[in-house]
Amino acid sequence: MNDTSQAPSNRLILLLCLAIAAYASYWLIEPFLRPIVLAILIGMLSFPLHDWMEQRLGGRRNLAALLGCLVLSIVVMLPASMVLMAILKQGISYAVIVRDWATEENIHKVLSHPWMLQLRERLGELLPPEMLDPAAIKSQAITTASVVGKKFAGVSTAMLGSITHFAMNFTLLLFVLFFVLRDHDAMVAFIRHALPLSRSQEDVLFKEVIDVSKSALLGSLLTAATQGVVGGFGLWLAGFPGLFWGAIMAFASLIPFVGTALIWLPASLYLFFTGEMEWGFFMLFWGAVVVGSIDNFLRPMFMQGASMNTVVVFFSLIGGLQLFGLAGLVYGPIIFAITLVFFRLYESEYAEFLDAQDNS
Repeated sequence: MNDTSQAPSNRLILLLCLAIAAYASYWLIEPFLRPIVLAILIGMLSFPLHDWMEQRLGGRRNLAALLGCLVLSIVVMLPASMVLMAILKQGISYAVIVRDWATEENIHKVLSHPWMLQLRERLGELLPPEMLDPAAIKSQAITTASVVGKKFAGVSTAMLGSITHFAMNFTLLLFVLFFVLRDHDAMVAFIRHALPLSRSQEDVLFKEVIDVSKSALLGSLLTAATQGVVGGFGLWLAGFPGLFWGAIMAFASLIPFVGTALIWLPASLYLFFTGEMEWGFFMLFWGAVVVGSIDNFLRPMFMQGASMNTVVVFFSLIGGLQLFGLAGLVYGPIIFAITLVFFRLYESEYAEFLDAQDNS
């Protein structure tokens, strides 16, 4: 009798100890949580490819996982290094171009534009006259260009200073990814066994997490990359450094509300102010219609595998950005998806009770 009565309390103590141990383990790995989570997500999404590669290699799991990590290193590191160096080079040269352009003659030409005359007249009521003086504008433009150039030149030094941190995180990502790919089946079997859910409920949960992870990664990263490429091409046609501003536009596309307009709208205004009306209208059309339609077309196409409506996706993205930074573009939708899955499982499990409540 005592053994029977002590069983529930023993289980409660066991669960309490497990919760404490899990909490302590979380704080141990918290500094490395982002590369670990990213490695798990990449492993889940790339496992079909790994499975195909393992079959081609005659069931050699270690070799297939090692090749997968090697391919990821080559695909990520080489293009990223080349693009980053090109961005730094163009950023420095762009600052030099702005500094050389900032002559009183060019500034007078811009300020004599009809739109600028109206703008100066209105600003004259709010700002001191010396702030609108061409010499002051020239001095400020040269100072700004010099500061920007120094910042871009200093990025390489900052990169060298943080290269150890980046190398450690990337190595950790590859280390975790190797075991996720190699032991994928064992890990899934362990999680299924540990979860107190039925097999059908586990299938729903795993499917939703994989679908939302794929949708979030593809919907955010590939859409941003596509907008950067297309937007950079349009900026290059209009006479701007395409690679530099295209990369900046790709990052800007991840910002809610403003997105790529943060780049192409000022570029259009600059073209209007410098008298290049045709290119200004072209840039407006290219940014609003061509680049904007990419987000409206690609992101819903990538997110169609997820069972979340537009409002939920929107708040999961901005909430994730607020809490986790750029990583929140993946974490936010996954957290919302898991919550919705458990809510649907709750509705299914308590369907009779909920129906009885509705009819009472």
